[in-house]
Amino acid sequence: MASGDFCSPGEGVEILQQVCSKQLPPCNLSEEDLLQNPHFSRLLLSLSQHVDESGLSLSLAKEQAQAWKKVRLHKTAWLRLEILQRIIQELLVDYYVKTQDTKLTSEDKKDFVWMRARLPLEVEEQLKKKCFTLLCYHDPSSDSDSETLKAAKVWKLAEVLVGEKQQCQDAKSQQKEQIVLLEKKSATYSQVLLRCLALLQRLLQEHRLKTQSELDRINAQYLEIKCSAMILKLRMEELKILSDTYTAEKVEVHRLIRDRLEGAIRLQEQDMEKSRQVLNSYEVLGDEFDRLVKEYTQLKQATENKRWALQEFSKAYR
Repeated sequence: MASGDFCSPGEGVEILQQVCSKQLPPCNLSEEDLLQNPHFSRLLLSLSQHVDESGLSLSLAKEQAQAWKKVRLHKTAWLRLEILQRIIQELLVDYYVKTQDTKLTSEDKKDFVWMRARLPLEVEEQLKKKCFTLLCYHDPSSDSDSETLKAAKVWKLAEVLVGEKQQCQDAKSQQKEQIVLLEKKSATYSQVLLRCLALLQRLLQEHRLKTQSELDRINAQYLEIKCSAMILKLRMEELKILSDTYTAEKVEVHRLIRDRLEGAIRLQEQDMEKSRQVLNSYEVLGDEFDRLVKEYTQLKQATENKRWALQEFSKAYR
């Protein structure tokens, strides 16, 4: 098939989707699949011109239609004979039951000629009863009609049944098309839903990243305020314990001790500063430098001890 015989891409895709849903087995091909595989799309479009809606080739479909026509004719002839045979069997069974239960009159003792002459009338009567029964089953409102009206309705019953059968077949075909269309729409809706969920997730992530810094700042302020409140509460408890523990005389003694310790610390720091200057001056010395370092370390350790003692007294004073 020449490329010039094809319609526009959009129309071609629509035609191919109709072909896939009607003439070819449902393959659930999306528009994207058909556009990404143009050679396969051309093959499907070319193949659709040689098959019918059932997927058979046109020649096989024609032969199948003729075969089904012959089958229907043979089936109709067989049904006629089968109905006639069953009615005759029913008549014989009724006659046998009648001969067993009641005493037959001279008119009931039939010979073969008389039975053959009466049989068509009996068969016709049985067929009429069965036709009326079928009519009332199909249309219960016909039960109260006269025999003439029932006979007229029975005459058209076959045509009515054929029409109803065709309606059922059309409804089944439409249902099949609707099912295929529903499956396609369901697949499309699922894809759209997945894209929407991905977009929603991305928007949530972006929004969370924008607001996370502000939220962290607020949380940090809250924790800072809460920590300050806890510190103040602990300080108040400490002061309460100290006020209940120490008298004014003890506090004054502690103040004097603290002043003396602070003075000693200042002197010690002055000595340490001098030692540091000396260390800086004699840094290039060997053993002498090690001795000065040890001396400096001892002074620093002594200063730290006095500072610790001052802190302990300060705590006791506070």
